[in-house]
Amino acid sequence: MKNQEHIFQQARDASRKLSLLPEGKINKILDDLAMAAIKYTPEILDANQEDLDRMDPSDPKYDRLKLTEERIENIAEDIINVAKLDSPLGTVLAEKRLSNGLELKKTRVPIGVIGIIYESRPNVTFDVFSLCLKTGNALILKGGSDAYASNAQIVEVIHKVLNKNKVDPHVVNLLPAGREATKALLEAVGLVDVIIPRGSQGLIDFVRDNAKVPVIETGAGIVHTYFDKSADLEKGTQIIFNAKTRRVSVCNALDCLLIHQSRLKDLEAICKPLANKEVKIFADEAAYEALDKNYPDTLLQHAEEKHFGTEFLSLTLAIKTVSGLEEALNHIAKYSSKHSEAILATDEKTIDLFLQAVDAAAVYANASTAFTDGAQFGLGAEIGISTQKLHARGPMALEEMCSYKWLIRGQGQIRP
Repeated sequence: MKNQEHIFQQARDASRKLSLLPEGKINKILDDLAMAAIKYTPEILDANQEDLDRMDPSDPKYDRLKLTEERIENIAEDIINVAKLDSPLGTVLAEKRLSNGLELKKTRVPIGVIGIIYESRPNVTFDVFSLCLKTGNALILKGGSDAYASNAQIVEVIHKVLNKNKVDPHVVNLLPAGREATKALLEAVGLVDVIIPRGSQGLIDFVRDNAKVPVIETGAGIVHTYFDKSADLEKGTQIIFNAKTRRVSVCNALDCLLIHQSRLKDLEAICKPLANKEVKIFADEAAYEALDKNYPDTLLQHAEEKHFGTEFLSLTLAIKTVSGLEEALNHIAKYSSKHSEAILATDEKTIDLFLQAVDAAAVYANASTAFTDGAQFGLGAEIGISTQKLHARGPMALEEMCSYKWLIRGQGQIRP
């Protein structure tokens, strides 16, 4: 525990220096890191393979854990994109001059020291470092034991770049595997300013329930798409296919299709592309009857209550038949994790009601939920998708990694 406290203090000290670095120097470090990620790809992939060898390939986390040359190239592109973005630091959010002559400015500043607790996603190590560096925040990483070799190698690459640029490497620290380090991070009051968990609902619940440090929740994604009676069949089919199959292990992937009862006749056509991807379907009674003998028997099963409100993270989809918009909204309100929800419709009144009524961080009309992503939103990268309502909601990027302070200039004023 004492050893971890020493790491936290080093991060706190490094954060004070980091906040004074000029933006040009930060951008150079990020550009250097993008090149280093490509240069050290063989070493990163070797370490990643060491982690993959310990995991069952059928585990939904396997795809999240896996790195490839292409994925590392995409990571490098995201880092460069972050470097190109304007820094939010120093932005004046509000200013006023009081009647007594005091001049007030509300200005964006770094949060300070941010702790990230995450599972099976070594790309997060690059993403969160680039965003935290750009916003002047020091970073404490607590990855899962299943990705420890990958994370350690990535942090080693980051440290090489920081040392090359003569920046204190303690602006990013990787804690050892094990519960003791997690406990120390959760209790690092006064040394760590906020903790952000990324992973399963179980991890998020554990962090929220046990942390003494403030927590920003990035929730699991239990994602619905409602196929309205007015939906365009061709567009809707493509959107559903993309949302479900593009990448099943991510939190914006579709979990439950809600279909208007008048469109059950179209369910065979909607699901035909899913069969080609061997998507397992758990259908309610009406949807099952519509798909029976029109969808592979080995992939079609009757839905149970447990299948609604489940984040599958696999080639699995639940289907629920609804009588209309109101029932769809009620189902989403009951089972949603408030991450991403979508409607497929051409009736503008129905679309507007859905967008207004659904309580989620990202609400779509006639588009795939796969777009809920910091890079896709033009934010460069993301720390995670916040499903709470305090401080940040949706993809958390540069602005969300900032707090603010009031700067007050006077000419000798005293309060009577």
